[in-house]
Amino acid sequence: MSSSASVPPNRAKRKQAFASEPDARTRPREAKNAGANGKRKSRTLEYVALASVPLVLVLGNSMIVPILPTLSRELGISSFRSSLVVTLFSLTAAVFIPVAGYLSDRFSRKSVIIPALIIYGGAGILSGFAAVWHSYAMLLGARAIQGIGAAGTTSIAIALVGDLYKDAEESKALGLIEASNGAGKVVSPILGSLFALIVWYAAFFSFPLFCLLAILAVVFLIKEPKRSAEPLRLKEYVRKIKSVFASNGRWMIVTFWTGAAAMFTLFGVLFFLSNILEDEPYRIAGVTKGFVLAIPLFFMVTTAYVTGSVIRKNGVLIRWFMNIALALIVVSYACTIWFNDNLYVFIGLLSIGSIGTGLLLPCLTTMITGVVERAERGMITSLYSSLRFLGVALGPPLFGWMMGISHRTVFLSVTILSFLTLCAVFFFVKPDKRIK
Repeated sequence: MSSSASVPPNRAKRKQAFASEPDARTRPREAKNAGANGKRKSRTLEYVALASVPLVLVLGNSMIVPILPTLSRELGISSFRSSLVVTLFSLTAAVFIPVAGYLSDRFSRKSVIIPALIIYGGAGILSGFAAVWHSYAMLLGARAIQGIGAAGTTSIAIALVGDLYKDAEESKALGLIEASNGAGKVVSPILGSLFALIVWYAAFFSFPLFCLLAILAVVFLIKEPKRSAEPLRLKEYVRKIKSVFASNGRWMIVTFWTGAAAMFTLFGVLFFLSNILEDEPYRIAGVTKGFVLAIPLFFMVTTAYVTGSVIRKNGVLIRWFMNIALALIVVSYACTIWFNDNLYVFIGLLSIGSIGTGLLLPCLTTMITGVVERAERGMITSLYSSLRFLGVALGPPLFGWMMGISHRTVFLSVTILSFLTLCAVFFFVKPDKRIK
């Protein structure tokens, strides 16, 4: 007699029905996996949208750097005056970033980011027409307006990351922000050189397209969390900001200084490299120059992304990384004082310094966002970004002035600056074992 014949009819039916459905024990696991996959997909889209904001911002300066020598020739201006096209953009942004930070704390992050991107893109068109008409004064004015738009981008995106994520996810997202920032610096010289093949001022007209893509990403892919409390009045808001500095002022000031010094050095070196590559003995221009400029930046962006994924708000690891990063920067720039004649060695040393910058920036950003609550986060991240922009603004003109003295003066000064920054970080920046 077969085994199935020995099973009572009712039991056989129950067994058949049970076998036709998924194992009940697997249902919770399957539901959990489906939820996790959906969450990962949602996170990925949010990361893409958040990363688009700093990417657009970086294009504002880095894409212009390769065409500065051409701009000087076309408008009949000096190298110093052409550098002001970068400097004025950054100075204006630095002034207005704290205003954007307060507005984002008072209203919402997206209500600042979206209008800022619209202003940014519109001013790009105005810059393009200024270049077409060879109007230097109009170009500077348009770039200043573009800087106002830039004020409401990356710093507010950093604050939004702090609103959306916690712990390891926040560190990863901040690392991605810095990586996107660096990726923009990698592709920008190449894009700027490619656009220049059409016409030298084409890069200015490309800004609206990039801004439109970022606006669509922010509008449709990011759902900003609702505020749990009413925004503070201005007087109370200022009092809270003062209390943050009263409690953490010493290390925060050093951290702000370090971010500004890193960006000053980075953009100064880019300006220096962009100018010397077109001179003897290199004679490198066009797209090839864009690729050469991108080499050190590629190392920076890769390191920044990995660093953001690894540190996970681990204060001990962050302190180690910051000191190692600054040591790498000091050593690399010290070596360039004597070894800057061979292009391969020179680019290799700059790449080592860029690895140091990639290690440094995610650590600084993680510490800054971890020190404040959501209600004041926009202002604190904005102050930090404002000082970074000042570093960007001062880099090209000061490097241009030092280049007039000698190339050795450039890297001796940068080495001393980096060493003093290393000492300040080593003695004054000692984060808790676990950052909030």
